[in-house]
Amino acid sequence: MKQTHLLAAAALALCAFSAQATDLMQAWQAARQHDPQAAVADAARAAGETRRAQAASLWRPNVMLSAGAGRVSANSATSGAQFAAPGFGQSSGVSFDTSVNNGNSTRWAMTARQPLYNPERSAQRQQLEIGADSASLQWQAAQQDLMLATSQRYFDVVLAERKLALLRQQQAAVDRAFTEAKDRFELGDAPVTDTHEASARALGLQAQVLAAQSELVLAQTILLDATGLPPDALQVMAPAGEVAPADLPPLAQWLALAQENNPLLRLQRANADAARQETRKHSALAAPTLDLVAQAGRERLSGSGDFGAASNTSRQQMIGLQLNVPLYTGGMRSAKLDEALRHEDKARAEVEQAGQQTSQQTRAAWLGLQTGQARLSALAEAVTASQARLDATRLGRQVGDRTTLDLLNAENDASAADLALLQARIEVLHNRLRLQALAGQLDETRLQTVNALLQH
Repeated sequence: MKQTHLLAAAALALCAFSAQATDLMQAWQAARQHDPQAAVADAARAAGETRRAQAASLWRPNVMLSAGAGRVSANSATSGAQFAAPGFGQSSGVSFDTSVNNGNSTRWAMTARQPLYNPERSAQRQQLEIGADSASLQWQAAQQDLMLATSQRYFDVVLAERKLALLRQQQAAVDRAFTEAKDRFELGDAPVTDTHEASARALGLQAQVLAAQSELVLAQTILLDATGLPPDALQVMAPAGEVAPADLPPLAQWLALAQENNPLLRLQRANADAARQETRKHSALAAPTLDLVAQAGRERLSGSGDFGAASNTSRQQMIGLQLNVPLYTGGMRSAKLDEALRHEDKARAEVEQAGQQTSQQTRAAWLGLQTGQARLSALAEAVTASQARLDATRLGRQVGDRTTLDLLNAENDASAADLALLQARIEVLHNRLRLQALAGQLDETRLQTVNALLQH
């Protein structure tokens, strides 16, 4: 009996969970964990952050150890040499012969190099730092894009559900009108045209309902694929009430914010900076390099040769400065410089183009919000007027002043006005989010503000 009660409680809890509405924040948090786009953005950001460590390593010393061993044969013959040693005097025309056949050879060397002056390496370090910053900007842009995409998918489901509900409501009204027209025709109180008009409208609505069902299934599938939410728990919430912002800052303020904070525009500026550093790498001033070099090594050869047992050991230690100045590269360096200059011009033009596009998009989103409240007020009045017209047409149809076609048209206009109001509310909310994204300010806090405007 206790187990039965537990199972019943679990079933009730499951039903309560399934009946709970899914708000926009829940959809976003699920998409953040499940959508492949988020995983791609996170991986790209993590990879970009490694460039900071790469940049720091460019000015640290490099230490290299090399070693080798093998079997070596070596023969040397020197003649006409001058020899001098304490107690032996000085001799001219001396010959030295050495020989080792198939002897043992070992060698090792350790070299440390610290860059002191290397403009090309400085430019490369700047490029790596810029690359790390660019990865963060790309991640921010991807986060905002995912928020906008998730909200768009969410509202697509909201709109598809409302459209299907209104069509079914119309279908029920048309079915009632068809039944009433048929009954009144049989009683001789209405012409047969009313029956035909209601039948034609019913068949047309049936096709629209089927199309709306397919549209809803597709919208739900897209949202479920992006969020990984269970289908039974997906009950979206529609915007209601005042969705337009009460106080909208002036356009000039939004344009300034977009020019300063837009992630994609900042990314284009970072690309231009990287192009300038590439030009530095191939300039004439970047050609010479100066390194501090320290080296120690040992080489030994031992074995037997034509003159008996022999061995030769060489040791060396060195510390000093090494200057490299390329004198002629066959024109490669100047060609690389010309290429870098052209890429720098291209990057500057892309910054200007991105700035214009950002301003245009910001202006469009701001204008959509500015006119949003007036548009919503007009559409709300249209809904009230269409509903009043529908009520009057129903009454007129009952007393014979309106035809069945008039009633069906009034039903259609009322549904269209209701759907247009919902669509306008969604457009206002989407413009609100898009404007914040263009200004680089879209985050979970602002998404929560929009989420608070939804009602189940």
